[in-house]
Amino acid sequence: MIRIFPHDITNPDHFTVTLELVPGREASGRGVDTVMGIARDAFRDGRVSAVSITDNPGGNPSLSPDVLGYNIFELGMDVIVHFTCRDTNRVGMESRALQLAMMGMKNILALNGDYAGKGFGGQGAPVFDIDSVHLQMLLGFLSERLNASGDPEGFFTGCAVSPFKSTEGECFAQYAKLCRKAAAGAKFVITQLGYDARKFKELLQIQKAVGLSLPTLGSVYVLNPKVAGIINSGKVPGAVVTDALYKRVKDEWSDKATGRRAAIERAARLTAVLRGLGYSGIHIGGIHRGFDTAGRILDRFEQIQSHWKDFLTDFDFPQPGGFYAFPSPDGQAEEAPLFGKKPPGVGLLERIRYSLLRRTHDLFFNASHPLAPLYRKMFKPVDRMPAGGLVMRLVEDLPKRAILDCRKCGDCAIQHVGFLCPESQCAKHIRNGACGGSRNGRCEVYPDRPCVWDRAYKRMANAKTSEQLSEGCVPPRMWELNETSSWLNFHMQRDHQGPTNEIAQRCCRIHGCKL
Repeated sequence: MIRIFPHDITNPDHFTVTLELVPGREASGRGVDTVMGIARDAFRDGRVSAVSITDNPGGNPSLSPDVLGYNIFELGMDVIVHFTCRDTNRVGMESRALQLAMMGMKNILALNGDYAGKGFGGQGAPVFDIDSVHLQMLLGFLSERLNASGDPEGFFTGCAVSPFKSTEGECFAQYAKLCRKAAAGAKFVITQLGYDARKFKELLQIQKAVGLSLPTLGSVYVLNPKVAGIINSGKVPGAVVTDALYKRVKDEWSDKATGRRAAIERAARLTAVLRGLGYSGIHIGGIHRGFDTAGRILDRFEQIQSHWKDFLTDFDFPQPGGFYAFPSPDGQAEEAPLFGKKPPGVGLLERIRYSLLRRTHDLFFNASHPLAPLYRKMFKPVDRMPAGGLVMRLVEDLPKRAILDCRKCGDCAIQHVGFLCPESQCAKHIRNGACGGSRNGRCEVYPDRPCVWDRAYKRMANAKTSEQLSEGCVPPRMWELNETSSWLNFHMQRDHQGPTNEIAQRCCRIHGCKL
């Protein structure tokens, strides 16, 4: 058993190919046999560096990627395990990571994960105890422990990014979070699915503009009308198939044989374009029946790769009114991104709320403020009073509930999200940036609600403070403070910003990048 994926993807002269496999709900039988057969054939082919195994895609139960991945790993094929934050808390996630390390599977794609789907008896409870940035840090801490115990090889972690966003705020949020993922330890990137060459190029331009150099794999999919329709309707978070592309795919598949040939040709041409643009490789999806289709894509790519510029017009499917971070399709990487040049409109009430909350926070809840030591002295006797917590909650809860829809987590993070509450206004409770599932500025889980990170960007861009969204990282919520006074916890230095919080200290040493 040899892990070759880290060596391949970090070799600038190697164009890396990975293949995504999707387990079914069976523990054995035809579905498992098919997945294993694809992996076996991919290994024999020799052009695939690793297969990745999804983790309950769509939030629905399926065979564990850990056990299936281990069976594939034993064949000699390297494996990337998808690891989501949806189904278990931080304790269970650390336990799972230790199990993967013991099994020798250390290539991890760290993801927030889709929202919880249906399982036994109905919809599962979404966990999202920590987010994908925290997961990068957790795996980094575990890698240090592995090294200290004599294992020279830690986890090789990657992350996802969705450049195919339509609003300025969504685009900024994706790239800002990418900065934080990189700062937290991500070593490679896999994109979501889209068919806009300008957006693919934009992702590389952004990385160069902010000083990142993460090997990046572009997603390539064997698109048929059924999948294209599902993506077009917004049911695959982060992926984009425009109306124009959907119509073209349906027309191609009026004859099934013609449709299959067109799907393979499109995938091969996109592969050629991605290599020409400078991507480190591709991540192939949509292979469900056998490896033959993937082999045909790679064969065709080898024939046409030198003509990649001829295929750029095949991937010109912009979203209507969509935002681009650089002014022209042919712009150079040295161009400055357009973020904040013309800030998105924000209502007067939004501006007033942000300004007042920011000023109040800077005055009363800033550890660097000259009055901070005095506040601590004032709050110390209140904290010692038997009824001190109750008094503070009576004073604190009413305004916070009215202004922020506060959920009394005791470890407030509004300052990290444009003075909006991530507990009440983000379905996944993310503290380090947007998930990949928003669509047209709306929440993945509650489409009638604006994405809180898109809203935060608008507030902060108008105040010229949006660069804070890409700097450093934000520690996870401290559950031991639940239902206590966040004001007391801050001034008594008990919350996630306290000087004894190990993750907070790590975050202070992480500078990230500025967009």
